[in-house]
Amino acid sequence: MKRLLPLLLLLAPSTAFAHAGAHGATLLSGFLHPLGGLDHILAMLASGLLAGVTGGRAVWTMPVTFLAALLAGAGLGASGIMMPAVEPMILASIVLLGAVVALRVHLPPVAILPVIAIFGIVHGHAHGTEGPASGFPGYAAGFTLATAGLHLAGLGLGRAFKGIPARLLGSGTAMGGLALAFV
Repeated sequence: MKRLLPLLLLLAPSTAFAHAGAHGATLLSGFLHPLGGLDHILAMLASGLLAGVTGGRAVWTMPVTFLAALLAGAGLGASGIMMPAVEPMILASIVLLGAVVALRVHLPPVAILPVIAIFGIVHGHAHGTEGPASGFPGYAAGFTLATAGLHLAGLGLGRAFKGIPARLLGSGTAMGGLALAFV
């Protein structure tokens, strides 16, 4: 039971979508914001993992596409423009990106980059909606840096663990997304 408790706490809804606390208008508060939600951490690691196992130009096109879309989505959210199904799409990003890695689905850039952009927009929208009313540029720079760092971590894992280990990481990510959907 002692070993199960930390896992249960990680899967608790308040941890999954918390992004808890007041959001200050600083680089640091923006940086810490995505690190406070398991949903964002898993999606960013999975996105980087996919870029890493895909290789080639995907190593930079996937993360850059995601980050550009993240900022666009944050602008929409900060402007008060509502989007439907943001949280379900965030969960879908975790499951889908993890499953693509797990199943070794090789999609051409014309197919995967628009999907990555959509996921970037919804993650950004969530950050923009939850962000501060003033001082948004510093906050946005912070969550963009944290997202890029998580992408780099996933990219490193994808480059280091090819084949079966990467597929297992993708499977674990997809299952983590499914678990979050039911808490």
